[in-house]
Amino acid sequence: MTVPNPYEDASSTPGGAPSARRRATLARKWAYLIGSTAYLPYSHKELESHLRELVDQLIDVVRSRPFEPAPASRAGARLVELRCVGPDSLRRTLEVLGKALARDQPADRVVLTLGALTTGYSEAQREMFQKQQRELNRTLLDVEREARRQQAMTQAQFEEVFVGSASGVAVTELDGSLVRINAALGKTLNRAPADIAGVSLFDLIHPEDAAGLREGYRELLDGEINRLRIGRRLLTETGETMWVTLTGGVIRDASGKAERFVTIVDDDTDVSLLQRRLSHQALHDALTGLPNRQFFSTRLERALRLADPATGITVFHLDLDGFSVITDGLGPGSGDRLLRSVAGTLKAVVAEENAIVARLGGDEFGILIENTGSTPDIGTTIRRINQELAEPVYLDEHTGVAVSATFGVAHRPSPELAPSELLRATDMTLRRAQRNGHRQWQVFDPAQDARDRHDFSLAASMAGAWELGELEVVYRPAVRLEDRTTTAVEALLRWNHEREGALGHETCVELAGRTGLLLPLGEWLLRTACEKVRDGQKHVLVVGLTPEQAIDPDLVGTVRRALAETGLNPARLRLGFPVRALLAERGEAADNLRVLAEIGVYSEVLDFGAGGDVGCLGELPVRTVRLARRLVDRRHEASSLLVARSVANLIELAHLAGTTVLVDGIGTAEQADWWRQAGADAGFGPYFSV
Repeated sequence: MTVPNPYEDASSTPGGAPSARRRATLARKWAYLIGSTAYLPYSHKELESHLRELVDQLIDVVRSRPFEPAPASRAGARLVELRCVGPDSLRRTLEVLGKALARDQPADRVVLTLGALTTGYSEAQREMFQKQQRELNRTLLDVEREARRQQAMTQAQFEEVFVGSASGVAVTELDGSLVRINAALGKTLNRAPADIAGVSLFDLIHPEDAAGLREGYRELLDGEINRLRIGRRLLTETGETMWVTLTGGVIRDASGKAERFVTIVDDDTDVSLLQRRLSHQALHDALTGLPNRQFFSTRLERALRLADPATGITVFHLDLDGFSVITDGLGPGSGDRLLRSVAGTLKAVVAEENAIVARLGGDEFGILIENTGSTPDIGTTIRRINQELAEPVYLDEHTGVAVSATFGVAHRPSPELAPSELLRATDMTLRRAQRNGHRQWQVFDPAQDARDRHDFSLAASMAGAWELGELEVVYRPAVRLEDRTTTAVEALLRWNHEREGALGHETCVELAGRTGLLLPLGEWLLRTACEKVRDGQKHVLVVGLTPEQAIDPDLVGTVRRALAETGLNPARLRLGFPVRALLAERGEAADNLRVLAEIGVYSEVLDFGAGGDVGCLGELPVRTVRLARRLVDRRHEASSLLVARSVANLIELAHLAGTTVLVDGIGTAEQADWWRQAGADAGFGPYFSV
């Protein structure tokens, strides 16, 4: 029958769903492709109408929230009902739908939806074939029962089913010798029906599967089962292997005695290949071809359970150093090529081991090695990997790129660990190693991991504690060393934790920085402190900033709002800027400081501790510097003439720049006197808070 040619239409609705016009186009194209694969007892227009309904159903499935692919199986079953069961019907269906749906929807949803459709199609097709089998068996039984009275008519009916069946049919003796096969099976076997003399059905089955099939027919003959249904590998005349489903029954004579077997052979090769392809896509990374995180976790679970107690396993969790430099500088395509190269390099390095390499996501990879007595140690393996990664990968004739990797390693972990827990542990170990720079590695330490998890737990619960009022702003005085007069107060955070007790300012800042809570919490501290000191004694309010706060593009706006809402005079506010933020090349912190100075807010430099830090004093409107705690603590711990002279010189340089010098950490009267004699102007510390 003739069908119209399809055309393309890429229009979509604003929400991302295919438009009605595009859906109609897809149904028309689908009908065109599938209509040429099978004979259909209705018009092309009717087929297009049916497929349009299925298009709507499949789009609804792939866009469902929450996503549930199972309903797509009904579309597969409907195709079978429509008799779209030609040799290429399913393949062309998956091709046209896969391309169309992947335009607007995530690939994993499309894969799972088409997988469900394939399953529904397969099950419905099997049911159709089973129905044919039942009809065939019924016909055969009728033939035997009515042999004397309707032999001619029954034989004609059998021949009609035998010859016209789309499935392969074989009639065999009870020992498996082929009596006859129909044209469909002959086509599958690449044999003429007349060329089966002396051939047994079991000769056509893969040697590894033949014994199990013989046992199945024995059970069928002995009446242990009523019907045999079993999947096996079939060998064609050319030696190719095909996956088939064999459905066997017994032909009996009028007395019920078994005479022959009849077997229906359904070719499942295309369905099996499609299912294996979908399974591979679900468990492998599309870019590198490596196993993905899900596959890696499955193998990890097995390896933990079966590991040799004497050698165990080793898991490497690695991240490429500076990968974003390559993708940002040379484009994402360059990054993709590099990732494929890295995948090959990692597989080559561990090729001699019982190992698996996986892409865990982004530029992160995992390596699982099931150790033996000859497995290299951790350092050797990491060194070999970084040596290989250092070899440039040429993206074109002139551009060669190379990377290094940082590793988190779990060596001989407990078999009791769950794979998800082990991967979490290696990920946290990797993050710790990355804090030390590039090309680093660390081995998982359970004690350190317990401490990190404790801190992460606190950080995760901090937002709730803030809302419940467990966080408060406390104040400590800054005292002039000359006369012990309070000149300012510094606002600090304190968390009154029900189990941990009082957590100080530095701990609160560190925890808030891990969850993105630092900026809103800092704004709350500033506003609360401004309101507190507004009506009190006329002391200056000091609020120290972290590097993240110092470079915040909205810092000036945050300060303006706090001053406007509380009515505090800007001249009574002094903000502390970390010196490393002020000396940064991009200069966001320095710009913020200058603008704040213009509106009357004073500034001080925090962590002032090297001669080079003086450079920012001459360029910025700074009133105060606060010496770095490491210098203060070193002076308190040891009476070194060199340290004393260095500190005195630093104080002198700060005074020459026109700033006052503040010291934090003064704990005794002796320390206060020493710093006063060294030239410091004011101080913080436990000594002044008593």
